[in-house]
Amino acid sequence: MTPLHLPAGDFKVKKSEGKVWIFDGIRKKYVVLTPEEWVRQHFINYLIQNLHYPKSLFRIEGSLTYNTLQKRSDILIYDRAGKPWMLVECKSPSIKLTQKAFNQAAIYNMTVGAKYVAVTNGMVHYCFLPPAGGHSPVFLDDFPVFG
Repeated sequence: MTPLHLPAGDFKVKKSEGKVWIFDGIRKKYVVLTPEEWVRQHFINYLIQNLHYPKSLFRIEGSLTYNTLQKRSDILIYDRAGKPWMLVECKSPSIKLTQKAFNQAAIYNMTVGAKYVAVTNGMVHYCFLPPAGGHSPVFLDDFPVFG
């Protein structure tokens, strides 16, 4: 898999059924290792190990409905009161982060209502406060401290 601009993690990987699988510590099961999953697992690891986000407040690939369409959010982190705190959209490292990726994350967040939105392809990472009241999103220099 592509080396990412994220700290390395101690991932459990296995081969089975002609596929490579990676253990997801949040979902507590092995999932097929796709390029996007590689990014997701590294980013989860970064948020938990480096930024000390509480592992128990993560939801991975949770379903959401937008205009009657069933979608899945890559990573959703809740605050201690159980409200959506950060929505993270992960892309494969080969996908350039364009306006389309930001629009997708923003649309998902219209349903979720998280305080922060992040977009990453494992190579570059953005975090922003979603647009409110007709204003533009506010991009942050770094990821917020969980609190």
